[in-house]
Amino acid sequence: MKAYVYGADGAAITEIDKPAPKGPQVLVRVRACGLNRADLGMTKGHAHGAAGGVGAVLGMEWAGEIEAVGDEAYGCEVGQRVMGSGTAAFGESTLADHGRLFPIPDGIGFEEAATLPVALTTMHNALIAVGKLRAGQAVLIQGASSGVGLMAMQIAKLKGARLVIGSSTDKHRRDRLSEFGADLAIDSSDAGWVDQVLEATGGAGVDLIIDQISGKVANQNLAAARVLGRIVNVGRLGGTHADFNFDLHAARRIDYVGVTFRSRSIEEIREIFRQVRGDIWPAVESRKLRLPIDRVFPFSEIGEAFAHMEANRHLGKIVVTF
Repeated sequence: MKAYVYGADGAAITEIDKPAPKGPQVLVRVRACGLNRADLGMTKGHAHGAAGGVGAVLGMEWAGEIEAVGDEAYGCEVGQRVMGSGTAAFGESTLADHGRLFPIPDGIGFEEAATLPVALTTMHNALIAVGKLRAGQAVLIQGASSGVGLMAMQIAKLKGARLVIGSSTDKHRRDRLSEFGADLAIDSSDAGWVDQVLEATGGAGVDLIIDQISGKVANQNLAAARVLGRIVNVGRLGGTHADFNFDLHAARRIDYVGVTFRSRSIEEIREIFRQVRGDIWPAVESRKLRLPIDRVFPFSEIGEAFAHMEANRHLGKIVVTF
């Protein structure tokens, strides 16, 4: 079968053996894949936890049909339409754990389904399970114009946040954040953004910050959070190292938590998928929670899809189809 593999000369479409499911695994015939920032790094040889490196099939998000099941893959049937996340997504077929799947609701096609698993699981976990967002609270999403950021704002609104603030350094994308639930859009590269957040919250600061940037905004986040607020560090696109004001952190008594799927066990990931199904699934089925598709590429043009992502002018998800 064909797959997008990172080799000694970089990432390329390669012919590889078709895998077979064992135990709790299912084999999925992939119909569409969603591209993510971590994938872009892996096309350049960067590791993403245990994923990536020479010989690795790339990709982490897909939608398709189950074509075979392992003997411990419960609740899965051949022919079932599913979407999920994991390693080795960019191939004509991929293996997935039976607990890391969502059924594709009626009325949702493979292209749309491929945009959802990473955003739903990442941001429901960050906002609700870890961030403890409650109705009536104020939340700031740093990096809100990314796919997961757009989903975070929608989930926050769905769960009753009274104020949703989204950040983007691109004016065109910032101007569109209101379409996805933002009551206020800020530019995190503007030195005055903290004052805008404080003004919008009557001087108190936000209850919760979902941070996909870090780097130079780390101390600004501390200043924008209220006393006893929470900051959940999801991504570090702005840098993995920066100055950190420990005194401000202590004075505001902020809960600061880092999250990643890279170090989670399969049992933890299964639980995250269960929580999404148990809490917000009706909004997925009704398409109240959805992501825009910026552009669709055929698998034969997956290199061009990544070039489009690297240009960083898109809003929403980039999808590759088989």
